[in-house]
Amino acid sequence: MLGSTFRWFEVRDYRGDGKDPVTFSVADGATTGQIAVALEAQGIVADAETFVETYQEEHAEQFIQPGEYELRTEMSSEAAVDALMEEDEASHYAAVNRTLRMSDVFGVLSESTGIPVSEFEAYREDTATFGIPDRFPTLEGWLHPGEYRFPLDATAEQILRTMVDRTRTTLDDNGISDEDQIFEVLTIGSIIEFEVQPEHYDVVAGAIENRLENPDGETSGFIQSDASVTYGLDRRSYDFSEEERRDESNRYNTFANPGLPVGPIGSPGDAAIVAAADPQDNDYYFWVTVDLDTGETKFAETYAEHLGYVEEYNQWCSENEGRCG
Repeated sequence: MLGSTFRWFEVRDYRGDGKDPVTFSVADGATTGQIAVALEAQGIVADAETFVETYQEEHAEQFIQPGEYELRTEMSSEAAVDALMEEDEASHYAAVNRTLRMSDVFGVLSESTGIPVSEFEAYREDTATFGIPDRFPTLEGWLHPGEYRFPLDATAEQILRTMVDRTRTTLDDNGISDEDQIFEVLTIGSIIEFEVQPEHYDVVAGAIENRLENPDGETSGFIQSDASVTYGLDRRSYDFSEEERRDESNRYNTFANPGLPVGPIGSPGDAAIVAAADPQDNDYYFWVTVDLDTGETKFAETYAEHLGYVEEYNQWCSENEGRCG
């Protein structure tokens, strides 16, 4: 019992340079943690956590280049790290977090590469260059979050194309190829990423689908996302007035305009895209995060039930002054 609890009998690391040859791929945007999990899954290292610890001891300020590597099964973490870092070449590193708007992403890319923001901004509405469907007003929704390593001579267009291609790959992997499906998945994916924690993505995606497919229900086909309204207002806070809530001229206002907004409000990552592509089958129409610290979210089938959860949220706000503005 104690051995199981304290992982005494688990193999935390192999010894030596490994056994059978195996090709290992590192995708654009893959994080060190994701790489470690994939290494363990393929039997290359014994334990993802041990690999990360070994990597950080020697290469905390460096990164693993995307591409294919010839490794071996059952390598020590040290041997695997050395093999992956042997092919390291000088490049620009950019970490693009989730829930960043396009303008924020341009800032990160500029800071990471030295390319002026204006060169990225020049492509803001140039969806045709990247083969993005005409229904999308801008590149918003296509700049996939993740860690990137760009060649030192990469142009703004090449960098943006890499990120767009990463989004396209995730869509393809989930069987999303129809242009209307693509628009719906990326738009809903962007909303749920701002609305709730990852563990609730599929639940809220299901609730949004219920709203869209039942315009005669209590929600009348309105998504009612605070995040989409404030995106249209170019505001970071979720605080807006009743007049702004009723403003139909804000094309991202999902309180005043039924259905989907005119486009995504950010670029969803893999988890949000997967959830939007395959939403949970449920009967919910309402959701509210009742604790902003823990991310605890409650779901309701009716407005009356939802109001009770809203009271829980309001109570939390009263006990945590200044947190809910």
